[in-house]
Amino acid sequence: MAASLYIVVEGDDPGFDIFVNGHALARNEDALERLAERLRVSPLLEFFSADENSMALLLEQGAGNPEWARHLPKPQWFDPASGLVTICSLIDFLEETPAALGSETAATLSELREYERVLRKTAHRGLRWHLAVSWR
Repeated sequence: MAASLYIVVEGDDPGFDIFVNGHALARNEDALERLAERLRVSPLLEFFSADENSMALLLEQGAGNPEWARHLPKPQWFDPASGLVTICSLIDFLEETPAALGSETAATLSELREYERVLRKTAHRGLRWHLAVSWR
């Protein structure tokens, strides 16, 4: 089962495409967490929040317990500026150190740049965001 880290923007329709594949970010999440700690920025998963929509998707995919999903806390929403600090720090490091993730660097950089694009549009529209996880 492959995981994907994806962005959820607050509201029904932010007015722009928020799709990012997120598979490379999920595959390299442990290494990116260590890198974020080294760079003294928040790791990506600090922006994770489960909401009813993402949990419904997980349940459809056969993951999770329907009873547990009924008792979720309200989703947490984050200011895009705080996410951009992490994303831009990771991009800068990986551009300067392309061997950091070996053969995964290019795919991971591509997805981080897509995250940056989405978060800049999110900030421009005054919206908030969080990360969710999908397993396929």
